[in-house]
Amino acid sequence: MINKTVRFTTTTNNKSSSPVINKKSNTTKAANKATNSSRSFLLSIGIALGLTTICAPAFSEVNSEGYPGAEYRAPSAVDNSVPIAALSKLSSLDNVDPLKVSVPDIEHFKTSAGVPVSFVRTTALPIVDIDLRFNAGSARDGNIREQGFGIANMTATMLTQGTKTRDENNFTRAVETLGITLNSSAYKDMFIVSLRSLSDDEHLLPAIDLMTQILTQPTFDEQILARNKARLLVGLQQQKQDPGSLASLAFNKALYGTHPYAHPSSGTLETVPTISQKDLQDFQERYLVANNASLAMTGNLTLAQAKRLANDITNNLPKGKMAASLPEPKPLTQSQNIHIDFPSTQTTVLMGQLGTKRATDPIAQQQQTNFAVGNEVLAGGDFNARLMTEIRQNLGYTYGISGSMNPMLARGPYQIGFSTRNDKARAAIDASLGVIDNTLEEGITKDEMLLTTDNLKNSFPMSFASNAGINGLLGMMNFYNLPDSYLSNYISRINSVKLAEVNETLRDTLETDKFLIVTVGADDPWQDKGDSVKE
Repeated sequence: MINKTVRFTTTTNNKSSSPVINKKSNTTKAANKATNSSRSFLLSIGIALGLTTICAPAFSEVNSEGYPGAEYRAPSAVDNSVPIAALSKLSSLDNVDPLKVSVPDIEHFKTSAGVPVSFVRTTALPIVDIDLRFNAGSARDGNIREQGFGIANMTATMLTQGTKTRDENNFTRAVETLGITLNSSAYKDMFIVSLRSLSDDEHLLPAIDLMTQILTQPTFDEQILARNKARLLVGLQQQKQDPGSLASLAFNKALYGTHPYAHPSSGTLETVPTISQKDLQDFQERYLVANNASLAMTGNLTLAQAKRLANDITNNLPKGKMAASLPEPKPLTQSQNIHIDFPSTQTTVLMGQLGTKRATDPIAQQQQTNFAVGNEVLAGGDFNARLMTEIRQNLGYTYGISGSMNPMLARGPYQIGFSTRNDKARAAIDASLGVIDNTLEEGITKDEMLLTTDNLKNSFPMSFASNAGINGLLGMMNFYNLPDSYLSNYISRINSVKLAEVNETLRDTLETDKFLIVTVGADDPWQDKGDSVKE
């Protein structure tokens, strides 16, 4: 096989991969979000069916959280002379009743402005969570201005930095006095404004007023904009010293080419200085509009209260137009290897391909569930996963390796990531590809599938164990126009998984002969290899 290798070189006088950024800066927080997003391939444990990027706990096909379940017990007397024998079977589970799950009762309505709302009433805590999403992520930057990368991110940063009735300091003081959480964030295919407040009128009503102010009366002060750009540029410079960021940026650029998903949400060193106040105003007026919005609400409210608050939030939004559909990216037609020189003792590896888009019909949703089960066996983050077992435990090449799918409005990426010693990078890559190819050829086993499906079903209720979890799930479903059956039929989809269909879905989805492989480290793993062509 002839692999096309594109070589990039970075220079740095600092070998540290942990940049220090002023935590008090909203703009730098946005840069941190971009950096954290680029590292997500090392942290992912399963197939996210929740948010495109994390802003609140959300439902996923594979639960990535661990929950301590052991109670403290006093130590008992142990005969140290007797070898410890593992139980072949935990007999206490023999008579456990099947898991019964009651999903949240979701109410649906539209505001007078036409914004669809999903509402779940919860009375256990005096809290309300509100999630307003717009089809307006960084994928729309280029529609505001050519090479306007970073406009959506800067708009999100500055929404909470002053309105026409409150300057930055007064606005911050009002938020802190109420004890609320009011945030805005831009991701690749969505723009989110979220609010968490106590549910009594004394706190909630002024909180709603602040939320509506940032949506309809932001000032985008030019002096604050200049400060934000300066701080963001520092963060972007520091990203050059993070191998995970470098790998992710190169991966997206090579995988997506001219597609809007190719550029980083935070912008680049070249584009951030060009962002103007007018760019931010244009973005707000074009995309933060009623016809481009969806709203989720969870908390201690009656349905009548929820309707009234939803109208208060959306009535003053411009009517506007729904954003056009994003184009579909084109998959790579052959494998490609990219190496970035970086002064470190380890090589960061990111490999993968174009994945799937968000499934909205039952057949496609079942296929995504099938893949989620198969991929958890292949590339999940626990020690039962095949890649973890072979690459970490058996070969000792890495401390951790995992892979996940990230479906979005358009086809998202499938990525597998790990780090290893420079001199072991090529061997670790080849071994990983070997595990994947072997799994595709021979398939996973029935026992592996049953272990995974049991785990998914038993961890499922934790997805909506909190207000924030429920609201993140509602927001995601509303944004992607998913029916309630997406949630209510989850256990049914897991129970419908069949071994042959799981293996077929894996084979239909993954194509290792067309993988994009990015390496960041001191040694080029493709150097002096006969199957490489360098540019």
